Amino acid sequence: MSFADLKKQSKLGSLTQKLVKEVEKMNNNGGGSADDRFWKLECDKSGNGYAVIRFLPAPDGEDLPFVKLYSHAFQGPGGWYIENSLTTLGQKDPVSEYNSMLWNNGTDAGKDAARKQKRKLTYISNIYVVKDPANPQNEGKVMLYKYGKKIFDKLTAAMQPEFEDEEAIDPFDFWQGANFKLKAKNVAGYRNYDSSEFAAQSALLDDDDAMEAIWKKQNSLSEFTAPDQFKDYDALKKRLDYVLGNKGTPRFQDQETVEAEEEFRASNRGPAPQVTSTPGDYSTGGGFNDPDITPSNSSEEEDDTLAYFAKLAED
Repeated sequence: MSFADLKKQSKLGSLTQKLVKEVEKMNNNGGGSADDRFWKLECDKSGNGYAVIRFLPAPDGEDLPFVKLYSHAFQGPGGWYIENSLTTLGQKDPVSEYNSMLWNNGTDAGKDAARKQKRKLTYISNIYVVKDPANPQNEGKVMLYKYGKKIFDKLTAAMQPEFEDEEAIDPFDFWQGANFKLKAKNVAGYRNYDSSEFAAQSALLDDDDAMEAIWKKQNSLSEFTAPDQFKDYDALKKRLDYVLGNKGTPRFQDQETVEAEEEFRASNRGPAPQVTSTPGDYSTGGGFNDPDITPSNSSEEEDDTLAYFAKLAED
């Protein structure tokens, strides 16, 4: 924008209007901490939701159309532990080590404690919003989508169909992929995505130039698993010891965390809710961090919980 354009906008008052709108957006987002690049399915009061999305190919310069992220979210005597897990990077993580010890100590109490501190598995992809009845302003946009193992299993099932009469598709392909009809409903108090399905195989659009423009609008996925998104082992261990209430552990909680927790307790008049496991999340064998103990019934409802709790323990 040139200086002459700046002066013209000043006369029209458009700059003030933009600032007012931005302030309103920040206030609605609780201070602007929400990442507006992310899309989320909005459900009604009954827990039902519907949208049509298209998973997009890997961004330019990246190998995969998704990233896989492990994290922990739980409360202990010393407060909240909300951190990305170093196991995402293939490194040792203090919570995973502690959970493995609990899981393998041979007691039900140990396994119950490990379950409450379980790793949470999250995937992130770029999507194109085809249809969003609850928020039609999102339609036609390229956004990030955070999802769990249940949705990821449907993606892998599309690529590796179970029966011979089913044709394999690449759900991330512009031309040979398919739109994904995301359907959510409430089952036994949990958000369920079992009814979600792929539409018939088809190109996203008939115009290659338009699809190229969409491809170029994609967000980087590698940034979410970059080393600077993770604290080092010693810092995580120090925080874990404090949260667990281990004696002799120096206070490891910043003022922002303290104020957020106090505000939470005041507004809710009681202790914060626990992050609990969904029924059927765990098997009875293997180490705590083995794949068969990773939650198999993950849902975007857990993402909402994690985001909410993150306000209490954001560093």
